[in-house]
Amino acid sequence: MIYFDNSATTAILPESLDTYVKTSKQVFGNPSSLHYLGTQADRLLTQARKQIADMLQVSSEEIVFTSGGTEGDNWVLKGTAFEKHPYGKHLIISSIEHPAVKKTAEQLADFGFEIDQAPVTSEGFVDVKQLAELIREDTVLVSVMAVNNEIGTTQPIKEISKLLENYPKIHFHVDAVQAIAKVDTDEWLTPRVDFASFSAHKFHGPRGVGFIYWKKGRRMQALMTGGGQEKEQRSGTENVPAIVAMARALRVVFEKKAQRPEHLANLKRALIDGLSAYNKVTIFSPEENDAPHILCIALKGIRGEVLVHALEEKEIIVSTTSACSSKKNTESSTLAAMNVSSDLATCAIRISLDESNTMAEVEQFMIVFEQLYQKFSKVN
Repeated sequence: MIYFDNSATTAILPESLDTYVKTSKQVFGNPSSLHYLGTQADRLLTQARKQIADMLQVSSEEIVFTSGGTEGDNWVLKGTAFEKHPYGKHLIISSIEHPAVKKTAEQLADFGFEIDQAPVTSEGFVDVKQLAELIREDTVLVSVMAVNNEIGTTQPIKEISKLLENYPKIHFHVDAVQAIAKVDTDEWLTPRVDFASFSAHKFHGPRGVGFIYWKKGRRMQALMTGGGQEKEQRSGTENVPAIVAMARALRVVFEKKAQRPEHLANLKRALIDGLSAYNKVTIFSPEENDAPHILCIALKGIRGEVLVHALEEKEIIVSTTSACSSKKNTESSTLAAMNVSSDLATCAIRISLDESNTMAEVEQFMIVFEQLYQKFSKVN
């Protein structure tokens, strides 16, 4: 099997799984308990928090554990909106955000908040000038993803950060789920970023766990209330084994991150070179300012799900654009925001790579793609 769907989820690393199992067996105390089993669990939480903070070069106090990227996005948008509503009820998101941001913004609109979507260029980059024109006196939050999950564009976070230096009261949130360990941290975790959300299963950790970066001094309301865990910020007994396993996975991928971008870029370049030879293939991902692991293409006249299943029969796993929405057969919101025609957008698939993928797999993919291309050409 060739697995080219790493933006949907990644295989858990053996080191991370081993850590999860050992911790589950040996450190099963509640970290809020006063006895030594609780103290032992709490110590592991503290260590994991520090390890993650050190890798991002932030303070341990600025790392808060969650159940993943969706909770993180929901929390920052809702927590900021509810905290700052006496001062303003206007939020700005980009038009290509993940559903975890878009749907949350839509829900906030039902509560009376005003939402504007910053448009993108035809290549899928947020138009910073137009974003600037949307800012109002009552704007309380700007949310822009670091890397688009469908086409892999790296968004101009540094440029937006510079813009927002003129608006210090506005919270700036970055969905960094697709960026961490793939794109240099300095490109998206700037000093102006107030919040960033992350998900462990995107970097070979376990599912159902993640964290947010929460800049010291910024305020937002808690969504999960109860026992007051995570310093009263996020109640609920912490999933210690998953958190420790997440930190272990991040350590492993960070140790290899120096070689990863070049390896992924070489694989992606080979795919682009091969696919560009077909006149019915459209490549949506840009060749500059792009994440090295995501490639979005369309084979004109062949619906994305048809191509996905045809490749699956050859034991090659890819997806249609966003895995979170693929089973709904909805058109790609990113491609729609780029003004791609609906007919072409429904043909889109996403190929997403990982450091474990090889050039031999890319070559095998191209052999199979050639076979399918000829087959579909005869049908059409």
